[in-house]
Amino acid sequence: MPAFLLEVGTEELPASFLSDALVQWRSRISQSLAANSLTGTSVEVYGTPRRLAILIEGLPSQQLDREEEIKGPPAQAAFKDGKPTPAAAGFAKKQGVEIEALEVRPTDKGDFVFVQKRIPGRPVAEIFTELVPQWISGLEGKRLMRWGDGDVRFSRPIRWLVALLDEAVLPIELVNGSETIKSDRISHGHRVLHPEPVIINYATDYVTTLRSAYVTVDPEERANIIKQQVQLAAQELGGHTVLYPDLLEEVTNLVEYPSAVIGKFEPEFLQLPTEVITEVMVTHQRYFPVFREGSLQEKLLPNFITVSNGDPTKSENIAVGNERVIRARLADGQFFYKTDLAKPLESFLPQLEKVTFQEELGSVRAKVDRVIKIADRLVSQLKLEENQSQKIQRAALLSKADLVSQMVYEFPELQGIMGEKYALASGEDAEVAKAIYQHYLPTGSGDRLPETLTGQIVSLADRLDTLVSIFGLGLIPSGSSDPFALRRAANAIVKITWFYDLPINLDNLLEQIATDFAAAYNKDQAQLTTALQEFFLQRIRTLLQEEKQIDYDLVNAVLGENDPEYTERALKDLLDVRDRALYLQQIRDNGTLDKIYETVNRSTRLAAQGDLDTKQLEPTVVVDKELFQKPSEAAFYNAIVDLVPQTQTAQESRNYQLLVTALEKIAPTVSNFFDGPDSVLVMDSDTQIKRNRLHLLSLLRNHARVLADFGAIVKNL
Repeated sequence: MPAFLLEVGTEELPASFLSDALVQWRSRISQSLAANSLTGTSVEVYGTPRRLAILIEGLPSQQLDREEEIKGPPAQAAFKDGKPTPAAAGFAKKQGVEIEALEVRPTDKGDFVFVQKRIPGRPVAEIFTELVPQWISGLEGKRLMRWGDGDVRFSRPIRWLVALLDEAVLPIELVNGSETIKSDRISHGHRVLHPEPVIINYATDYVTTLRSAYVTVDPEERANIIKQQVQLAAQELGGHTVLYPDLLEEVTNLVEYPSAVIGKFEPEFLQLPTEVITEVMVTHQRYFPVFREGSLQEKLLPNFITVSNGDPTKSENIAVGNERVIRARLADGQFFYKTDLAKPLESFLPQLEKVTFQEELGSVRAKVDRVIKIADRLVSQLKLEENQSQKIQRAALLSKADLVSQMVYEFPELQGIMGEKYALASGEDAEVAKAIYQHYLPTGSGDRLPETLTGQIVSLADRLDTLVSIFGLGLIPSGSSDPFALRRAANAIVKITWFYDLPINLDNLLEQIATDFAAAYNKDQAQLTTALQEFFLQRIRTLLQEEKQIDYDLVNAVLGENDPEYTERALKDLLDVRDRALYLQQIRDNGTLDKIYETVNRSTRLAAQGDLDTKQLEPTVVVDKELFQKPSEAAFYNAIVDLVPQTQTAQESRNYQLLVTALEKIAPTVSNFFDGPDSVLVMDSDTQIKRNRLHLLSLLRNHARVLADFGAIVKNL
């Protein structure tokens, strides 16, 4: 069975583009093959800084023939008095069939003419000649460029094409203005170690042929080589390293023939905070730091490991160059650190007035003042002690001070980290210092949360200010556009609240903060509050489904479907909405939900025809026992009376097992009310009796609503 190879040779590609391109090709080319009824036994995508390639094995020589039904004109237009019209003749001619092949069939819109065509499969070579240019031009990326006098856009100029079907070259051309790149079997090896052209004789020889030219085309293979070499190099130094995933991926996509190179720097630089040194190495220089073996505090050795794409025999020269670069960077860091430590962290606060948070919102110092006020509201809600409150206020005040330090100005990734260190050096309380760093957490999905209560409160306050302020300017995220990372901020607020069981009233907070913002910036408070509420409800819904793995209908049941009572309740008590959703999923999984579903749902459907307020739980004030005509009504009433304390306790303790157990117990009574020997007709001709019975059903619905809206639950999902 044929194999097909495509290699697109380029000038050096950015590592980020290469990563994205590999993902795009893996997905899109497989879809493209399926759309053309072509399936191979394997589809492998390869890439290095100078090439993108795909090798497809086990292909058919051509597509299978297929039958296709084609719809033509309406029958009344195609035939008059049983004879074909020009419309029928034209349709038949266009489809390449005789008029006798046309069939009339009924459809929802009347009778139409159809033809059944047999479409012969095309040779795979012919199909690939058409698809390859689409695969190349279809790649997306940031800052694609043009070159020469043409209009072709790619991450970097394309210099050669290899296109082989087994041993045969497929004739493919990329025309870029006056330049035409024609496919061939000629590739290129490593720039330094094998500068000569490389001839690929057979498609499946690709990986081994390039390997002999010092190019490892498989990114996974290169990554494994790098891991092994870097770890061995660290062991030679008597230490260990951390294979940071982002760094490993970037380095893998920067080399074709990796070789680990050990470098060193002066031990005096180890007086710098570890985070400064590793930031310089990992983010700015793409080096792997080396830690002392068995170190409990991850102390560094005065060494680093870099991955070279050059000649391994020149490793010493490569190391000298790398050492020269990192020495200069660490010297800068040392100067910044000493300069910053010369004054207390609080002294940086006035400079924050000169740093703009957002053009319409003013300075970072103004933001700090807003964060302090929001943090104070959180303190009040949580009824925290004065000592804790003082720590929170101090941490909020100093939370952004390090942004104007020389170290963070040069290395922005160290914000918060340096704030903690400078706070400790200035004699601040340890919890205050830790909160300055932790208030930025989590920085992304899966990141750890702030550990201290002080850090949690400042983190919440900072994000709440950002959300309300940016929303207040009308800069609401839409589609994939979220430049201020507001979705991430809202997710973090919910996650922190859930993880640490913080009993905050988010609805009240949003209203208070929105009121302050609207007054200060002359905005519509009600509109702003509504937009924020809807945004948070979307985030809660997403987190419940994606992170808590709650079925979508159960999420609808606790958040309500256009039900203000549920949405307001969810925002006022985030812990309650979480617990109810988790509990619903639990009783669905163990089968308990099925035992009460019919009872509650049947009552809910009929209760919709009544007029009882959904918040009413007490039967003694809305049900008239004198109107009872059968024992089943009295039994129903008594069961509801017994249900009241169970529901109240369940609400207060968030122990909804009490409520569900009581609903299980009441189920036979309700069943007898509907279908037993002394069952009743709910919709009695007597208006008072009917209303009384609907009140009974409404009360059962209302008690069940304390847990969820059972009308939103899908049976047997």
